[in-house]
Amino acid sequence: MKTLTRVLVVATLCCAFPTLAQGVSIDPAYSKQVLEWRAQAEAGLRRDNGWLTLAGRYPLKPGENTFGTAKTNDLVFPPGMGPNGMGSVWVEKDRVRVKLVEGFRMKAWDGEFSEREMQVGEKPEWVSAGRAAFQIIERSGRYLLRLADNQSDVRKNFGGRAWYDVDDNYRVNAKFVPYDPPKKIPIVNILDEVSDEPSPGYVEFEIAGRPYKLDVVGEDDGLFIIFKDKTAGETTYGSGRFLYVEEKPKPGQVFKLDLNRAYTPPCAFSEFTTCPLPPKQNILPARVEAGEKYPPLKKG
Repeated sequence: MKTLTRVLVVATLCCAFPTLAQGVSIDPAYSKQVLEWRAQAEAGLRRDNGWLTLAGRYPLKPGENTFGTAKTNDLVFPPGMGPNGMGSVWVEKDRVRVKLVEGFRMKAWDGEFSEREMQVGEKPEWVSAGRAAFQIIERSGRYLLRLADNQSDVRKNFGGRAWYDVDDNYRVNAKFVPYDPPKKIPIVNILDEVSDEPSPGYVEFEIAGRPYKLDVVGEDDGLFIIFKDKTAGETTYGSGRFLYVEEKPKPGQVFKLDLNRAYTPPCAFSEFTTCPLPPKQNILPARVEAGEKYPPLKKG
């Protein structure tokens, strides 16, 4: 997804909040596909430099930003994450480079270095030394250093993601309806920062005879949806969940919208991330008892 983005509902409202599907229906072949997808999501969360390993998020100022574990640095890494002084991150007009102190070296994908222009862009690279790894990311024209600790206690103590049972009732027929022209909608993140994100259209669908509508955000080849429902704060993450359709369907074409693949955003697993919140029109007055639950499982 190209931006941080990647239900209010058009519905027949009644005085009670409905549960969207009644009874569990399971197609074994379909269930196997969803469980395999969930296993991949689990592996992705647990990987090196994944969300469970994050140990810091540091805004960078123009010019020099010294880093290391000593409190005299601009960017103070946690104890055990390296020597007192490790080097500097230089934010310049069109680039970000790292220059290490004499005698200290870090590793990148193509070998060790003492000075390096960092790859930022859509796929920012990771560099590492010992248990510490970091990358430089760009958010709304600002650069930040994202620090990872692959020996993180959060990672060690993680017991696994928790999910509702797969239910075929939550794999529904839907249509993608483009906005003409495309528009932008305000998206607020958990830090109360607002950005106007492109919205190419919305998806419309029915569950249990009720019509619903979800705005899509982002500009890539899929459909990224941020939504919230009446399970939020009870059995699912309080700030909402994400849903992603990998291939954008043609306008008006019927496709399967699979709520069994609704997943928890990374800010549920790490304090060092910022996640977008659902726009008000994507808050469902109903319970979507499908997809990922919250909190995650504990070890032991």
